[in-house]
Amino acid sequence: MSDLLWPGDDRCGDLFSDPAVLAAMVRVEAAWLRALDGPGDDLEKLLHAGDAARIAAAAESGGNPVIPLVGLLRDRLAERHPAAADRLHRGLTSQDVLDTALALCLADTVAHLRPLFARQISALAGLAATHRGTALAGRTLTQHAVPIPFGLKVAGWLGGVLDARDQVRAAAALPVQLGGAAGSLAAPVAVTGSPRATLDLVAAVAADLGLAAGPPWHTRRAPFTRIADAFVACTDAWGRLANDVLVGARPEIGELAEAAGGGSSTMPQKRNPVLSVLIRRAALAGPPLAATLHAAAAAAVDERPDGAWHVEWATLRTLARRTVTAAAQTADLLTGLRVDPDRMAATLASARPGIDAEQRRITGGTGTPYRGAADEIIDAVLQRAGEPW
Repeated sequence: MSDLLWPGDDRCGDLFSDPAVLAAMVRVEAAWLRALDGPGDDLEKLLHAGDAARIAAAAESGGNPVIPLVGLLRDRLAERHPAAADRLHRGLTSQDVLDTALALCLADTVAHLRPLFARQISALAGLAATHRGTALAGRTLTQHAVPIPFGLKVAGWLGGVLDARDQVRAAAALPVQLGGAAGSLAAPVAVTGSPRATLDLVAAVAADLGLAAGPPWHTRRAPFTRIADAFVACTDAWGRLANDVLVGARPEIGELAEAAGGGSSTMPQKRNPVLSVLIRRAALAGPPLAATLHAAAAAAVDERPDGAWHVEWATLRTLARRTVTAAAQTADLLTGLRVDPDRMAATLASARPGIDAEQRRITGGTGTPYRGAADEIIDAVLQRAGEPW
């Protein structure tokens, strides 16, 4: 899968692609069939090349891709296991299959993010430790404020990344959505013969898929809005540090640089901070996508909303892929970031004596280092960075 208009999208591979979503839906059907003592493993062997495009084209008539998928699987399964074909999808509804499949794709997204977080955190921790003594001009409202260590600035970046990591980790316990036609589990109970047996069935399917078990959440969309908010927290944190790199990489400042800048189609001297630009792009695009999911959650009506449910699917795909893309770009940016301590020192020297005005006013002189608790702050963030996922 690729996206010509979102450079870097190829970093995501098949994540949330049509074939990946189709395979996730088949996994849900197979887990359900296995729980009903059917040959669920055979389902994953029934897909052919081109099925995703065929099902996508057929999805419009029923409004979702589950309907044509079930028809296709039932026809092919009937040739081998007629009894299993009859039990396929029994007790399920389209929302059960699609919501749970999306949860599987989101779990895969989190799995993609974990090593990228590890790379970012390692790079940032190294920069913070290395540059705890590298002084630069701190800036507020675009103007010189007071001297700070560059390691403290990096510790701020790192704290934001750790906050985002923790938010993703908290939202990653995605549940299955199994509720039957209207969230009452009526059809599954009719299939199993008792509510208790049905709840055991739901738990078995959840365990099979590696998802959490729980009551139906047909119109409670918090599992999706929570993970969407976590993804936006990621792009917030990455965009924030990319903004600092963009400022520091301006030629007239020159304190920071990307490992390999991008070129221009017409100006051979250009070395554009492309990774930072693309990360900032993701930070700008993420919040409206999450807002769409919140708007859909707020617009839910009855036991399956008319349009609000449907708008979630592509929105989740787009947000997930863009988050993984930005994560990989941020990891590359940080592992290759070039720091120029001499340029930082020169800028700080040129800002004097004005930049020491607060120190003179409070202490009456400039003879002592004006670092505050910078070392303690850096140490606290570094300690947190060592915590496991």
